[in-house]
Amino acid sequence: MELRQIRYFLALAEERHFGRAASRLLVAQPALSQQIKQLERELGSTLFNRSTRHVALTEAGRLLLEHAHSLVAEEERARRHMAELAAGRAGRVSTGFIGTATYDLLPQVARTVRAELPGVTMDLRGELLTPDLLAGLLTGTYDLAVLRGPLDHEDIRTTPLRSESLVAVLPSHHPLANRRRIPLKALADEPFVVHPARSSMYGSVLAACRRAGFQPTSLTEVGETATLVVFVAAGHGVALVPEPVQSLRLASVSYVPLAQRESVGLVLARSARPATPAVEQVAAVIQKSVENLGHRPSTLEE
Repeated sequence: MELRQIRYFLALAEERHFGRAASRLLVAQPALSQQIKQLERELGSTLFNRSTRHVALTEAGRLLLEHAHSLVAEEERARRHMAELAAGRAGRVSTGFIGTATYDLLPQVARTVRAELPGVTMDLRGELLTPDLLAGLLTGTYDLAVLRGPLDHEDIRTTPLRSESLVAVLPSHHPLANRRRIPLKALADEPFVVHPARSSMYGSVLAACRRAGFQPTSLTEVGETATLVVFVAAGHGVALVPEPVQSLRLASVSYVPLAQRESVGLVLARSARPATPAVEQVAAVIQKSVENLGHRPSTLEE
């Protein structure tokens, strides 16, 4: 039993006339009659009572009619779904974000995908470290990852997203908390709260301190960016974070720009393997979201 035969059957059941049904189907009447007879042979039942003037459904025909509408509707749904998959408007996409991109970029991406690609199911993971994201891309756990760059890996391709200035995070009662800008060297004697040593931010912060002429005497490693800010609020030290982290507003902390610009690059990474259309669509959404948030594209050289 073929779907074409089911469509012929439905047309004849609705028109109750071979000539009108054939005209509707844009086929010759003998071809329609042949297909109906073949369907009846395959099913072992007569579907229509035929006379020179009248065509009527038999009991078997009425029973098949109940299933035929469902079969055609399911085929149409399958065709639509496959078309959406091919256009990247359906499918599942898993995307991971480093901790410092979790608070401004992840929500923007989630909102945009929900509004513009409602057929795409998103698996979004935030507060991840760059090494874990890279491993997830290579194993297929993640289709896309937003992480720190630049990267040099033959199995990973990247697209620059933005360059983010580092800002100081200070307890609101700190003597420098109300300054418009501060030299990083002014924090030389402060204990620092930092991301874990495995993270890319750990190395970036220490490198910035070295360029300012000092090495922090005390380091407290914290796994998540939100917890890092809370630790600063609680008086455990000061911190350096990318400027988008300022979206984490706490009354007891102040974000103060640095007098000498220190920055880190953010990139969109994916496996070098061919991606599905849905992955490409979400990748475009991420790039568009970065532009809408108003941060400068990263040169990854600063």
